[in-house]
Amino acid sequence: MTARKTYDQLRSARWFAPDDLRGFGHRSRIMQMGYGPEDWVGKPVVAIVNTWSDINPCHAHFKTRVDEVKRGVLQAGGFPLELPALSLSENFVKPTTMLYRNLLAMEVEELLRSHPVDGAVLMGGCDKTTPGLLMGATSARLPALFLPAGPMIRGNWRGQALGSGADAWKYWDERRAGNLTERDWTDIEAGIARSPGHCMTMGTASTMTAITEALGMTLPGASSIPAVDAAHARMAAAAGRRAVEMIWEDLTPGRVQTRAAFDNAITVAMAMGCSTNAIIHVVAMARRAGVELGLDAFDAASRRVPVLANVRPSGDRYLMEDFFYAGGLPGLMSRLRGLLNLDAMTVAGKSLGKTLAGAVVHNDDVIRPLDNPVYREGALAVLRGNLAPDGCVIKPSACAPHLLQHVGPALVFDDVPTMKATLDRDDLDVTPDHVIVLRNAGPRGGPGMPEWGMLPIPKKLLKQGVRDMVRISDARMSGTSYGACVLHVAPEAQIGGPLGLVRDGDMIAIDVPARAIELRVSGDELARRRAAWVPQPERHQRGYGWMFGQHIRQAHEGCDFDFLETGFGAPSAEPDIL
Repeated sequence: MTARKTYDQLRSARWFAPDDLRGFGHRSRIMQMGYGPEDWVGKPVVAIVNTWSDINPCHAHFKTRVDEVKRGVLQAGGFPLELPALSLSENFVKPTTMLYRNLLAMEVEELLRSHPVDGAVLMGGCDKTTPGLLMGATSARLPALFLPAGPMIRGNWRGQALGSGADAWKYWDERRAGNLTERDWTDIEAGIARSPGHCMTMGTASTMTAITEALGMTLPGASSIPAVDAAHARMAAAAGRRAVEMIWEDLTPGRVQTRAAFDNAITVAMAMGCSTNAIIHVVAMARRAGVELGLDAFDAASRRVPVLANVRPSGDRYLMEDFFYAGGLPGLMSRLRGLLNLDAMTVAGKSLGKTLAGAVVHNDDVIRPLDNPVYREGALAVLRGNLAPDGCVIKPSACAPHLLQHVGPALVFDDVPTMKATLDRDDLDVTPDHVIVLRNAGPRGGPGMPEWGMLPIPKKLLKQGVRDMVRISDARMSGTSYGACVLHVAPEAQIGGPLGLVRDGDMIAIDVPARAIELRVSGDELARRRAAWVPQPERHQRGYGWMFGQHIRQAHEGCDFDFLETGFGAPSAEPDIL
């Protein structure tokens, strides 16, 4: 047990306590804002890192939640200070929020390091905000816990429950096929997202907040509370109170984010029917914590952990609101006890096993028992072969079973606009057996690896009733997406990966049970193509985009910047206060 800190050991005391000219400057300027010595003397300073913005619907309630966190900090005898950070609204930021995840991580790390704060509450939930906040706080090495935004309430259209993302893709295909009117489509637009909060399907947002709870970085049960439920406001205040205690205990992310904790996170991710994006983010988060993880850890977990959460898109019926009422993440983890490292520490100040005391499941169809899973294996599978030497990912629990083993001719596209225009042609020479390929959409090619991987099914085939076919890219796809989409092909085409050598008509074979992907072209022919290959021009010639292209890791390595990973150099020292 680490001894509790005293006031003079707090970081903030270096700014506010000294009887010198610099201390005078700090105290006089904080008093300029209306604070007095009673606000900070003897108290830890808690940074509330808030990713609210006017254009982030997932975090629209954070204006209120930040006040509830402050209330909790004050109740526990701390001094709360709100620090705004990059909002990263998934729906509106182009070409992709993934381009800016590392920018948020850098901002959080430097916000915490440069200000007189002792610990932090990290407010996020929209897809990339969760890993970005955690990566930055982990590198800053200050006590921190995560406050998840929570899922929005279920959507509704004519009495049918709508799931954000998943039903958007579903009904868009129906509209392209001519089965929906313009009025139908407008009503779906108005009904699919009805409250603040992130996607209520098992997309990237719900996946990453669940992973964060399983990792031990949220309060128990926090990740599945709906954003507008009163329990969410109470959880926010509790997070503020707990942050103060964590500072006195010096409970840093490094004490929580162990290899055992990451193994727990991966196990829970598989049982949740997680987003394919989980692999990229968890690998990056682990590397920040000094834990070496690769694709094999996810594939091994997938072989032994069934999908228990009957939540769309892997499930066939329920949404996150139903999951919460059924027992939430503690309920699901209670069914995985034999697969979890129960001694792992959590930000609650006690082991994961102790946080699960009393956890129960209230609906066995929403959270299935181990002997009646939604899917016998886990949510993801990692494929390797001559088309993806460093691996690629598919979500077999959300694709048509007959496509798990498939051989077909390639239909290749170098960019999204050409692909979209071509696939809408009624005279396109394409069959359900074709394998649609999109390249130059990876970490450097996108840039930022946009969510373009759920490639559209040709309109001609939609009209024939086809709703799934094999699609391959070096891009990502939304966690709310579904289908036989092979993603994250590494190395990407932009840096010379084999995907860049595929031509129309080449036969491609995938075998998910065997974890194999093969481009059936001879080695000699591939060598000739490689000799003639020319990379696409880089999209950014200056600024952040240029830096991104120079330093981004590949998908199987987590897509962090090489210079931000643990081990690149010595940890940054505390700032001088002169």
